[in-house]
Amino acid sequence: MWGIYDELIAAVPEELVVTECMIGLYWTLVRSGGVGVSLTMRKEPGRLNLGKITGVSLRELASNIKSWNNLRAMVGLAAINAAFNTPEQLAKLLGHPLTFQEHANAFSHYIEQVRGKKVAVVGHFPGLEELAKVSQFSILERNPNPGDFPDPACEYLLGEQDFVFITATSLINKTLPRLLELSRGAVNVLVGPSTPLSPIFFKYGVETLAGLVVVEPSGFWRTVQEGGRMEIFNNGGQMVRVSRNDVL
Repeated sequence: MWGIYDELIAAVPEELVVTECMIGLYWTLVRSGGVGVSLTMRKEPGRLNLGKITGVSLRELASNIKSWNNLRAMVGLAAINAAFNTPEQLAKLLGHPLTFQEHANAFSHYIEQVRGKKVAVVGHFPGLEELAKVSQFSILERNPNPGDFPDPACEYLLGEQDFVFITATSLINKTLPRLLELSRGAVNVLVGPSTPLSPIFFKYGVETLAGLVVVEPSGFWRTVQEGGRMEIFNNGGQMVRVSRNDVL
């Protein structure tokens, strides 16, 4: 079950050091080779208790992704993304410089492919209305809104789906390996700004990664510092989509 986690941690270059960290209202940031992003788990109980972060090994900080304290795990995920989600790393992965991608938003990209299909989204993302109009659609959510299924329903629903979109915060709460096991017959998309853009996921049944790369660090950092949420996409954050066929 720890395979994905151990491979991600091991792939963080051992020479990288954390230069800065910020726990923002909506996003948690770690700066090293680049700026890594994770959702801030504001409703989680407990304390962070990581001690001094600046100056530690990025790989050491990344290892917190395996913590059962989800506040520690979110910082670990941001550290992983500081290694993978940079323009330089994406250029190496894709074989060409990172450029603007039309329909980098995974939901927009798949809109025609999911037409008439069974589609489940793990996590209540904004802007799902168009997807719901064209597909047999369901949302699974830990804190369900009206009309959502509670997350235990994944055991019953995911095996029946044609497409499954999974929030990358499932890495934080350790549900991702089981979700991928349940949806192994579907096209699986790992989605959200917390998504590590690493090909490691492809051998675990993920077809597409839809995440975020910080291309203008100063503006992005300031936006998060000032409590920005969706504003990050207009202030230095670029949506990026990487599919299995892009790198293999």
